[in-house]
Amino acid sequence: MCIMAFRHPYIPMTPDTEREMLESMGLKTFDDLLVNIPEKFRLRRPLDIPHAHTEYEVVARLRELASKNSPALNAKVFLGAGASLHYIPATVTALAERSEFVTSYTSYQPEISQGMLQTLFEYQSMLAELLGVGVVNSSMYDMATSLGEAARMTARVKKKRTRFLVPDTINPTHLRVLRTFTEPIGVKVDTILHEPGSGGMSLADLDSKLGEDVAGVYVENPSYLGFLEPQVDRIAETVHNAGALLVAGVDVLSLGLLRPPGEYGADIVIAEGQPLGNPVSFGGPLLGVFGCRDDRKLIYQMPGRLVGMTTTKEEPLERGFVLTLSAREQHIRREKATSNICSNQALMAVRAAVYLATMGPEGLRELATTIGYKSNYAARRLNEIDGVTAPAIGTAIWRDFVVSFENVSAKGVHEDLLQRGIHGGKVLTDDFPEFGESMLFSVTEIHSKQDIDSLVEAVDEIVQRRGA
Repeated sequence: MCIMAFRHPYIPMTPDTEREMLESMGLKTFDDLLVNIPEKFRLRRPLDIPHAHTEYEVVARLRELASKNSPALNAKVFLGAGASLHYIPATVTALAERSEFVTSYTSYQPEISQGMLQTLFEYQSMLAELLGVGVVNSSMYDMATSLGEAARMTARVKKKRTRFLVPDTINPTHLRVLRTFTEPIGVKVDTILHEPGSGGMSLADLDSKLGEDVAGVYVENPSYLGFLEPQVDRIAETVHNAGALLVAGVDVLSLGLLRPPGEYGADIVIAEGQPLGNPVSFGGPLLGVFGCRDDRKLIYQMPGRLVGMTTTKEEPLERGFVLTLSAREQHIRREKATSNICSNQALMAVRAAVYLATMGPEGLRELATTIGYKSNYAARRLNEIDGVTAPAIGTAIWRDFVVSFENVSAKGVHEDLLQRGIHGGKVLTDDFPEFGESMLFSVTEIHSKQDIDSLVEAVDEIVQRRGA
């Protein structure tokens, strides 16, 4: 049977084309091409495809389907764990979705890409100032790939060193991506234990594992579990005394309150840029922030692209923007290339630039303070419930925090919250069994006091009923 018996005016495949293709393979019919597929697996009835609809009918159907979803910004979602919910000012979407910016490809031709290049230059500049480092690239896929590239970069800078140390409280997904990046180049990833009370990196365990074979050490502040690392200065000193590089993972929004990583000696800095004006969008695309201190040995080993600004030599001076560092070697050196990051989420970086410009220094400080107050209030209220401990690890927290439950399962609490129209935190029981029955909650500026109190009341009722 001919699959294209009907000659569609807009589909280039015609019966003549099909016949020619079959003849070139020495076949007569389309069924001859499927001879290796058993008859019982072949579909012999027409596909159940609806007939054509008008645009109005399609939109109505999509609205009907969308109405089954619960919008995340209704403030009943307390899920974070790497992608958090924040309010996005209208200016971000209005400006970033202009046709000049909506491109998926790299600005290889500066003559026709000055607007995009300047925007990325501003993105780099603002983030470098926030992170307290000399250089930020533009940009990586997400924080996980930023971490993988950072580890590989430490091994290139610290030649013949083949180990990379990370805290055992790291995001499990990031750890898997990291090992995927480092295994092919022979770099081993080891974890450092945390202090039971503060959650911070154990200096004793760090000392025992540091050696001449360690290229870099990764520290997070705030950590994936939300607590603040209390000993960043001592960690930096210890790492540098061992001749290794310090890689810091941070939350950019927290820097409205916290010290930038450049101030406590981070050589390489990474972050997740999704909170900077990018929607969660069911998990992506995300935005990997990557920067380093102003050292040529580091800059020349950076992955990705750097946008630079230049001027004409003679008056009147005119500015121009170009890709200052954009090694095309990945196209020819393959696995031996510095990095295989090529086209990236440039639109996500544009949104981040517009977001930072919209918020400004005072706006970021106010936002970070608001998140700090609300998350600590939520943790304190939850901790008042019998059988609940919050935060279950760490004392100082920002946005995210671990909540542990006695005598009830975290999964059960989570399911009961869903029945009440509340999405709780991420269940940690499998990833971090040492914390017992626990969840990772995230509280941001979108949650009001009433929203938090409603969550606490629901958790209290669920825990008391399930624990009875």
